[in-house]
Amino acid sequence: MAETAELANTNGLRAARRSPAEHLAETFTAGSVPGAVTLKEIPYQAMVGIRVERDSDAGTRIASVTGGLPATCGEVTGTGSVNALWLGPAEFLVVAPEESHDSLGGSLVGDLTAALGADQGQVVDLSANRTTFELSGSRAREVLEKSCSADLHPRVLKAGTALATEIGHIPVMLWKTGEETFRIFPRASFADYLGRWLLDSMREYASPEVP
Repeated sequence: MAETAELANTNGLRAARRSPAEHLAETFTAGSVPGAVTLKEIPYQAMVGIRVERDSDAGTRIASVTGGLPATCGEVTGTGSVNALWLGPAEFLVVAPEESHDSLGGSLVGDLTAALGADQGQVVDLSANRTTFELSGSRAREVLEKSCSADLHPRVLKAGTALATEIGHIPVMLWKTGEETFRIFPRASFADYLGRWLLDSMREYASPEVP
């Protein structure tokens, strides 16, 4: 009975939420160019900031929850659904599906907090701090290269690599999840600006003159 009430409360809270770029969903669809470049928001992902020494006992326990912790800049570790991105030698961003928030199946934040225990470190729920854009297609890299100073060539930025950079002067985490797919994590307050910036950068690929 208690679980039923908790599930109903969870569903009620979900229905009341509005993602940072929800108002742009139709604009993203209209501005996408099938076969060239598409843009969409993946809202409500669980994101947890971790500060812990990777090689400490606490780091080992946390790694057992996340499927590992990255050792170097750009590295991403994880189990497929739960992934850890390198922010610094002792700082990581854990990204997981929305369902990881649910306490009925075991909360990701709760599991990470328990893994840290009383040891030195920090576990902070940052889910409301950022949203996720997914940019994909054969022209996705070209769109990003218009306003991102990082070297995005496949020889340098390989699939499975993530880095902190700027796009359109907005600080983001950029994660190349596939050969032609990128996930971008801007802070929620910049979602509208960056979403429109990306759409403007995509505009030329809607032209019939572009092969």
